[in-house]
Amino acid sequence: MEAPKTIQHEIGGVQNDALRFGLHGVKSDLIGSHPLQSAYESAKKRQEEMKRKVLVNTYGTAFPLKMDLDRQILSRFQRPLLPSSMLGLEAMTGSLDEFGLEDYLNDPRESETVRPLDLHHGMEIRLGLSKGPVCPSFM
Repeated sequence: MEAPKTIQHEIGGVQNDALRFGLHGVKSDLIGSHPLQSAYESAKKRQEEMKRKVLVNTYGTAFPLKMDLDRQILSRFQRPLLPSSMLGLEAMTGSLDEFGLEDYLNDPRESETVRPLDLHHGMEIRLGLSKGPVCPSFM
């Protein structure tokens, strides 16, 4: 016997709360990332692998493991509910010296369509008192 096929939905939950979180767009679900972005990410991954191999050959296998532990520790430190700069992680990875597209083009926090951050709602979600994303999406 076959199990009945049902469509799961939430009434009044995250999926149907258009007043609080805005309308759901399907464009981002249909269109993938730009080809240059995927090429940039793969080149960055290859560069990190090469750096790791150089560190293994120079300092031994324990040094990259220590760096991975440091990266895990520094990736946890951030301000609650606010976009964090993660200065320690950026200093360790060397991304402080890079000047990427996001530094001068299309910063979503400077957009006129971004809703202000609701700290009370974010803490309710973090404590398990409410449902939904911590930060509302674009208007």
